[in-house]
Amino acid sequence: MELSKKTTILFPQDLHERLSLLAAQKGISLGELVRSACIQKYGNVSRKDSVDAVLSLAELELPVGDTQQMKKQSTPEPEELIH
Repeated sequence: MELSKKTTILFPQDLHERLSLLAAQKGISLGELVRSACIQKYGNVSRKDSVDAVLSLAELELPVGDTQQMKKQSTPEPEELIH
């Protein structure tokens, strides 16, 4: 990943200590830890990419039953839960 922008973030002392410790335990920098957390939380995909993915999925012609059929297939019968 090319790093091209710099941002200064101020943390409370206790949070900074916990994050620094966690980064050290993982063997990565505090910056990498924060970048990774941001990507996990907010994603690394543009809105256009997300819309394109949804449109691609909508174009698929998959064999899908009606709502009742899908519920029956996805919900086990009570006797199946007992075993």
